[in-house]
Amino acid sequence: MPSFDVVSEVDMHELSNAVDQASREIANRFDFKGVKASFELSDNVITMTAEVDFQLRQMLEILRLKLAKREIDVGSLDIESPQTTNSNATQRLVVKQGIETPLAKKLVKMIKEKKMKVQTSIQGDKLRVSGKKRDDLQAVIAFLRDADVDLPLQYNNFRD
Repeated sequence: MPSFDVVSEVDMHELSNAVDQASREIANRFDFKGVKASFELSDNVITMTAEVDFQLRQMLEILRLKLAKREIDVGSLDIESPQTTNSNATQRLVVKQGIETPLAKKLVKMIKEKKMKVQTSIQGDKLRVSGKKRDDLQAVIAFLRDADVDLPLQYNNFRD
């Protein structure tokens, strides 16, 4: 029986490369000369540190460009509000991995409402969609691409 998985993953190696490139660009930019500004990646959290809030916004734009070049969807970042103290400002960006259970249930409900001839099951942080025909599975992929989901989805492990 043909099946595929719906996942939301970020390639951590590409993410670390994008953060490194953004750090190098900050070190070479004229408007950041003599400024204590840095990116730090630990687990699934990117921490940006700068002297003022305005520089954080510039750093975020640089990081977005680097992520786009590395084909990482910016929608997978949960951008928290900046925290400002007397001498510096920090901002955390949390990288979302996997499909959370409420969103998975919503996706299953959306697929069932379309009355497609497929079965959908939640397996941890991913969805498994299976059906009798490849065309039905491809219709589900097309439907999910057009659906308004605030998380980037990937489709892998397609088995015939």
